[in-house]
Amino acid sequence: MSDPALALEVRNVTKRFPGVVANDKVNFTLRKGEIHALLGENGAGKSTLMNIIYGLYSQDEGEIYIDGERADIKDPNDAIARGIGMVHQHFMLVPVFTVAENIVLGSETTNGPTLDMRTAHQQIRQLSVDYGLEVDPRAIVEDLPVGLQQRVEIIKALYRDARILVLDEPTSVLTPQEASDLFRIMRELSDRGVSIIFITHKLKEVLAIADRITVMRRGRVVGTTTPEEVDEPQLAAMMVGREVLLRVDKEPATPGDEVLVVQDLRARDDRLVETVRGVSFSVCAGEILGIAGVQGNGQTELAEVLTGLRPAMGGTVYLGGVPIPFQEPRFLVENGLAHIPEDRQKHGLVLSYTVADNLVLNTYYQEPYAQGIRRRSGPILQRAAELIKQYDVRTPGPQALVGTLSGGNQQKVIVARELSRPVRLMVANQPTRGLDVGSIEFIHRRLVEERDRGVAVLLISAELDEIMGLSDRIAVIYHGQIVATLPAEEATREQLGILMAGGTVAERQPAG
Repeated sequence: MSDPALALEVRNVTKRFPGVVANDKVNFTLRKGEIHALLGENGAGKSTLMNIIYGLYSQDEGEIYIDGERADIKDPNDAIARGIGMVHQHFMLVPVFTVAENIVLGSETTNGPTLDMRTAHQQIRQLSVDYGLEVDPRAIVEDLPVGLQQRVEIIKALYRDARILVLDEPTSVLTPQEASDLFRIMRELSDRGVSIIFITHKLKEVLAIADRITVMRRGRVVGTTTPEEVDEPQLAAMMVGREVLLRVDKEPATPGDEVLVVQDLRARDDRLVETVRGVSFSVCAGEILGIAGVQGNGQTELAEVLTGLRPAMGGTVYLGGVPIPFQEPRFLVENGLAHIPEDRQKHGLVLSYTVADNLVLNTYYQEPYAQGIRRRSGPILQRAAELIKQYDVRTPGPQALVGTLSGGNQQKVIVARELSRPVRLMVANQPTRGLDVGSIEFIHRRLVEERDRGVAVLLISAELDEIMGLSDRIAVIYHGQIVATLPAEEATREQLGILMAGGTVAERQPAG
């Protein structure tokens, strides 16, 4: 028997994969009605532990107790039956289904031979009211913003009577406003007795919302503490095992000639709505231009046009003074474009390929990796080994499937590939989304190093601290238009916030 005051207890859980011990005698407790943050670097073993608790993996050693009783969790159905719900970083929703259809999927209520959707709608509306999760059960999921899709996932867990809720990187794709709303919902759930495990890399969030904090490093628990006992630098050091620089350290820029010039660019999204509306700007060699804006104001389509992934509807783009042909990524790559995409799994990697093959995705046809139409495995593996060491990619080896790596190590594979060849322009779109403090520090340092080598860097980020810390100039995008461009040293959070909401530079908040 275990302590009945605990909602969950993990004792000495160990999980091994080929070449790596993902969890090494992990001990973890979750109190009833508690928000317990689980911190750690990418690859520290957090998600593996949660997947064991949710029944996606089976532990090799150790025991799990739920409400004081030992639990043998064989699969997710077992976990759900024991009151465990999990909201994954990448939502498990059917885009073309309604909210209600997604929520009841697998737990359908029937009235004779037919689905009883009327009762389901009533139950969903009641849950929405009870927990402050307002969402229309009839809405189509793909039409909802990300914040509301996340609410659907939470309601789906509550609909199955979840008393333990695992939130895996829940704010990695949310705007600051949506994240604040999520924290309100988490506190409401906690007050009603739901126990929450909150996996994140954002230290400010942990200190703001958690009751307790457990830190993992390289598969082991290194400590459990509370927000009252630690600060951001101490948590970062616990995660990484060394002191971490939480601010960007860079010298003033010395810009050179214009590398990227964008004139009156227009583009549509997948629904054929014009989301880039006459955008013009330039980026010089040796500078970082940050594009600030609330997600959904045309940043995605802008980056996709500039990197050849989407056609433009009008306008001209010059790279090194040469107009570029839209939708020709190979031309762009061969002329010095590097790209860290917003969605690393969709546009940055082939998950079923090895790390080595992903590191040569844009040079595989060139010497020494190919000889005519023959692929040369030796040079590919040799280059992969060099880059893995240089960029500190945590992987069992070059021939491991890249899809088995943590998110931060997948991002390092992309950065290694893109920066290991001659580059004139780097388009970095949400380069640190979902990464831990150590990986963020590494990515920031590399971007500044590229700037200092004379590379033009276009940074697109929803993280205002990242934009203000890295950029030399900041352009604000709102409703698909650049509404202001200002030197980074003159920009304030207040100014940028007003511009991102559609205001003007002259506006100020009224006195309180």
